[in-house]
Amino acid sequence: MRVAVFGGTGFVGGYVVDALLDAGHEPSLLVRAGSEHKVRQPERCRMIPGDLQDRDAIAAVLDGAHAAIYLVGILRERRSAGITFDALQYDGVRRCVDLAVAEGVRRFLLMSANGVRDDGTPYERSKLRAELYLKDSALAWMIMRPSIIFGDPRGAMEFCTQLRDEMVSPPLPAVSFFSGWRPSRGAAVMSPVHVEDVAAVFVAALKGSEMLDRSFALGGPEILSWSAILRRVAAACGRRKWIVPVPAGLVHAAAAVFDRFAWFPVTRDQLTMLMRGNVVTDRAAFDLLGIEPRRMTMATLTYLDRR
Repeated sequence: MRVAVFGGTGFVGGYVVDALLDAGHEPSLLVRAGSEHKVRQPERCRMIPGDLQDRDAIAAVLDGAHAAIYLVGILRERRSAGITFDALQYDGVRRCVDLAVAEGVRRFLLMSANGVRDDGTPYERSKLRAELYLKDSALAWMIMRPSIIFGDPRGAMEFCTQLRDEMVSPPLPAVSFFSGWRPSRGAAVMSPVHVEDVAAVFVAALKGSEMLDRSFALGGPEILSWSAILRRVAAACGRRKWIVPVPAGLVHAAAAVFDRFAWFPVTRDQLTMLMRGNVVTDRAAFDLLGIEPRRMTMATLTYLDRR
């Protein structure tokens, strides 16, 4: 089966492409100039040069495809370069959905995010608008809403690797955020999910109909605090780390001044989403497919120790 993939050169996309190939599918990828080296098995993929502004390139990617998978997403805007939440997470989806209908594609799988809401941050609103646009289309659809995704980045950006580089490796204490006045009551919590489990769900959803026209939250089997994740990342690196609780309001105030600079590690909106929590308790997708999601353990974090 030919499957059109948008975002196939990113962190999650690379794993989805590998899983598609393992399942005997033919990935058809939209590849921006300069990103060709990010495709791990180019000889087995159909690669179309272009970007999400190029309707002809998108149509070529979709040509002959049975299904489309949209994985493009960003965590931070660079407006000077035209990299915005609306451009990549809404306009790109809208363009691909319209052309998928025109090309006769049968189903469209979209990666959204856990906790999207219409009164949320610009990131969340753009994701939700994309979901609604897809639902209103003539396509059979499926929407995945993962929590924090972890796994070997293989050269891409990844959550635990960032924690290692920005909080665990430096000699200073690591920071744990909390809301309110009591660290034990207002800690940030989430349900980290392994990237290979996310990829497995996308590929499994290409066959059958039980998952169509449904949205699924994807989370790992544990609910972990930010401090617990930091401790596991440090242990995987063979280190012990002093973790200092810091009020989120204090960091938010600093971000109000500095988050316009790329070197500042967190934006106000990212902090808002973090403190709101990113917990998934629904296991419907994994249960339907008989997948036992991986825990965040020393065994699944071995990629962090490059000594």
